[in-house]
Amino acid sequence: MKKRKKVLVVLGGLSREREVSLKSGKACIKAIKNLGYLVKTLDPKNKPLNQINKNQTDIIFNALHGKYGEDGIAQSNFEYLRIPYTHSGVISSMNSMDKVISKNIFISNGILTPRFLHLNLIDNDINSIKSIIKKKKFKLPIVLKPIREGSSIDVNICSNYSKISSSLKSLSKNYKEILCEEFIGGQEIQVAVINKKAIGSIELKPKRKFYDYKAKYSKSAKTTHIMPANLSKKNYKKVMKIAERVHKIMGCRGVTRSDFKFYKNKFYLLEINTQPGMTSLSLVPEIAKYYNISFESLINKILSDASLHK
Repeated sequence: MKKRKKVLVVLGGLSREREVSLKSGKACIKAIKNLGYLVKTLDPKNKPLNQINKNQTDIIFNALHGKYGEDGIAQSNFEYLRIPYTHSGVISSMNSMDKVISKNIFISNGILTPRFLHLNLIDNDINSIKSIIKKKKFKLPIVLKPIREGSSIDVNICSNYSKISSSLKSLSKNYKEILCEEFIGGQEIQVAVINKKAIGSIELKPKRKFYDYKAKYSKSAKTTHIMPANLSKKNYKKVMKIAERVHKIMGCRGVTRSDFKFYKNKFYLLEINTQPGMTSLSLVPEIAKYYNISFESLINKILSDASLHK
């Protein structure tokens, strides 16, 4: 009889996306059990990652989101333990999570992304930052957001300088540096890539001001999901190719989700997510389902790509 592999699902964690991670992890645990694996769980909030029992773990399924889970830190622990793990590796995770690094990589590879400024909140007061934004001739509205957060946490869309002031004041309580980005209107388009291949693209129409945390995770927000994205065949293929290219350029593996704005016939890449959600409202499972990839098949594809980076 073939020995069943032991999968450790790491979920929860210490980030502000903890609740989403717990939901993702719960869904993944059920699927992994149904696939015939032996499953154990670990929550880094309760037990450090460096205490994972190497002898009782064949594969780590990383269901963490946000800081410490998708920024290279968890991945560094898995590499140290020499246990194959799902999703992207240390460097690709770190670079993808950091919006300044990732945007500079996009630009250097000729991929269109909204114009931005890297702002230091320690050395500059609110008035001096507003002066910098004016000097650089950013048209309002602008977007102010953390450099290393996910799920649209603390993202502010500012249509006047009073809102810029209040947003900077609020952000300065938790962050030393932030990103100032030009606001791009148009369609909200997201593409899922699994094992280097784009599987589909979805369009989102939030009822709220933008696709924020509540719009992402709350049914009451009533965000409209359009599957497949309402694009011409030519543009649909184009955005799929860009997402595949970004996945490759960033050195990602397993599953990623690239977020775009489509405005005036141009795709603007906002970011790439190396640990996309796996909840009942998450986009990657929804895209996969539309293309007849069951949730279990999706999880199996992610597991099959588990590895280490030498």
